[in-house]
Amino acid sequence: MTTIPLPAGMHITGDIKPGYETILTPDALALVAKLSREFEARRQQLLAVRVERAKKLDAGERPDFLPETAHIRSGDWKIAPIPKALECRRVEITGPVERKMVINALNSGADSYMTDFEDSNTPNWDNQITGQINMKDAVRGTIALEQNGKSYKLNDKVATLVVRPRGWHLDEKHVLVDGKRISGGIFDFALFMFHNAKEQLARGAGPYFYLPKMESHLEARLWNDIFVMTQQELGLPQGTIKATVLIETILAAFEMDEILYELREHSAGLNAGRWDYIFSCIKKFKLDKDFCLADRAKVTMTAPFMRAYALLLLKTCHKRNAPAIGGMAALIPIKNDPEKNEIAMGGVRNDKARDATDGYDGGWVAHPGLVDLAMAEFKKVLGDKPNQIDKQRPDVDVSAAQLLDFKPETPITEAGLRYNINVGIHYLGAWLTGNGCVPIHNLMEDAATAEISRSQVWQWIRSDKGVLDDGRKVTADMVRAMIPEELAKVQAAAPGGDGPTYPRAAQIFEQMSTSAAFEEFLTLPLYEEI
Repeated sequence: MTTIPLPAGMHITGDIKPGYETILTPDALALVAKLSREFEARRQQLLAVRVERAKKLDAGERPDFLPETAHIRSGDWKIAPIPKALECRRVEITGPVERKMVINALNSGADSYMTDFEDSNTPNWDNQITGQINMKDAVRGTIALEQNGKSYKLNDKVATLVVRPRGWHLDEKHVLVDGKRISGGIFDFALFMFHNAKEQLARGAGPYFYLPKMESHLEARLWNDIFVMTQQELGLPQGTIKATVLIETILAAFEMDEILYELREHSAGLNAGRWDYIFSCIKKFKLDKDFCLADRAKVTMTAPFMRAYALLLLKTCHKRNAPAIGGMAALIPIKNDPEKNEIAMGGVRNDKARDATDGYDGGWVAHPGLVDLAMAEFKKVLGDKPNQIDKQRPDVDVSAAQLLDFKPETPITEAGLRYNINVGIHYLGAWLTGNGCVPIHNLMEDAATAEISRSQVWQWIRSDKGVLDDGRKVTADMVRAMIPEELAKVQAAAPGGDGPTYPRAAQIFEQMSTSAAFEEFLTLPLYEEI
């Protein structure tokens, strides 16, 4: 094992394998330490504010637009101009920072590639550091791989790279500064910036990011202040960094203008992060006896609360000259069943056609096989234009009540309940082996979709409306009885399903979905296990 010199007050508990020293350099770690010392207290304060707001919602309070920021919502301001490399984002592909995935995604024909240190990645130490090595090689165009007799290398034309660091709630437990764990997001961001920002600028792009899981404009302000200090430390002009914020919490939906405003020098728009958004709604109203959503498959972008959110995001972005990017189509090609494949591809087509017609500038796919199909839908509407930011939507007027119009409430079916249990066990079992992006039942599942599955089960047990369409009330005993049956199905279907992580995943799923207390994020207790 290699040893590396560390800044004063920093301690690393992760193994320093050969090659890791190219990322964990003294100067890069000094930046990590400096940002941690400067901003960690604020991160903790903002996480404490989340807890207090959640308590108020649990007690029956309803969110609303903030009266104290009305002047920002009504003000006539725009974000700073978008760099050329981010003007055209009709199709964005996403996936973890795994080497083969990075090469295939950059080569996919998508306009941009969001490479993910967060929800589609198990944040174990090796994934985070090899991910940074992969980023460094990708930015320089040297990333390559020999695997199973195949060679992978970059094409001449590749997608624009956008990086998603971890959200504010996640620590990096292998790095301590002054005896305390540091922010996973700051760790991911600082290492990437230190090694790649100048190289990216020299190559005609720049350091571009996706920021996940925010709940308020004050959390956006924290990121903005980190950007300002990092640019100063690295000698970069202010405004070099550009970041797109995922609106994937119900609370952030009430602060979209304010979030754009906080990041206005560094903004690259907003994205409708639909899966986490549905999870956030369940989590924030989990104790409301009247709140209850139907089977996960029935909660689509045409549901009233999802439609209101999508249109408000679009209107808000374009009013501020900011790109509006549509959410993820989680469907993936079904190679062995042409009939099912045609239905799945039809779903992707409809999804992208709706976004493009509404006025969105682009949307996400999870698989290279969907890039051309999604691109065709956007080109039908945009033609040769890189975006449609000029498409303003003064006709859209979304109220707080519309954002909170949670339907459909029915049906809840035994098949839907079993689906949630099955996906939850399968995903958690794969996550514990180090894989955070898993094809299950012809959908690409990541932490966000697994969160919907486990939070729905928890909430159906507790809600008066958590009743199956055959009249049976969903109970903890019913769920406990189904778990071993679904575990057996997962073990038969999952690659490596006979491994020890799947029975452990079933235990975790049972505990999380039936315990009295609701766990804020399933990745928090899971992270302590890896």
